[in-house]
Amino acid sequence: MTAPLRAAQLQDAYCQACETELRAFKPGNVSVYSATHDMSVDDFRLSAAASATPLCDFRRPLGERIFRAVSATRERVRCNTNLGIVLLAAPLLQACIARANNESLRESLGRVLNCTTRADADWTYQAIRLAAPGGLGEASDQDVRAAPRVTLLEAMALAAERDRIAWQYRYGYSDIFDFSVPVYHNALSRWGDDEWATVGVFAALLRWIPDSHIERKFGTRFSPVVAEKMKLVSLALSEADHPEPVMELLREVDSEFKSAGINPGTTADLTVASLLAVKLDALRNPWGLSSHGAAADGSGARKQ
Repeated sequence: MTAPLRAAQLQDAYCQACETELRAFKPGNVSVYSATHDMSVDDFRLSAAASATPLCDFRRPLGERIFRAVSATRERVRCNTNLGIVLLAAPLLQACIARANNESLRESLGRVLNCTTRADADWTYQAIRLAAPGGLGEASDQDVRAAPRVTLLEAMALAAERDRIAWQYRYGYSDIFDFSVPVYHNALSRWGDDEWATVGVFAALLRWIPDSHIERKFGTRFSPVVAEKMKLVSLALSEADHPEPVMELLREVDSEFKSAGINPGTTADLTVASLLAVKLDALRNPWGLSSHGAAADGSGARKQ
């Protein structure tokens, strides 16, 4: 019988995932290498610390935990630093705590998503309104400014084609389990470095999957350019015995993205969720054996 996990273990896994993502050089995003968009590394660290406790307060339902995590973040940093991270992390954390001994994290997550309620949707709509993400726009059905008439999973399914975080709910986090987690393990086995493996995940995701935050702001006009730049980064990483020489290329791409106002925020959120999935799996699977299975080169990624 596996010993039950404690909330403190899950909080630690969540904060570690957030910190590792900040310590990886992700062009266009905030990291220890570069601040941007009027936000700093400290803003994101404060956000992770503030949101960890409410996210892991499993006395409350999923949607309320999402709202309370966003609310705690707003009280600390007064801006939207982590809405996407919270939306992705909350079901993963619940899936880990609810996981049966003979069940994978992914299977448990499927149960969590299928059991969401209209009340979960209502709390989550409140969280989104409070975070006030840029480029939110309006939806013809189940707009977040109105009371939901569907469950949280159903609401996310309606938004899946325009938002990649909602897409994860609709398709069981397949970008993470089928794509980015195998990329992470492949990179980690080559370099033995968590932060560089994270760079590999970010580059692979952004190469193959258009960033919905960028597309809300600019439409699709930058998506081919961003994908091509990330292809260069991914190829450079794949050819490097040691990834440090790729740093110069990362700096060049980072400067280009930031000069154009390109911020791959959704990809950063997916990167955190990927790291969290790895860390949560390790709590039950300390040998680090992955059972997700997929092409680790990114060739099987779905495109929007």
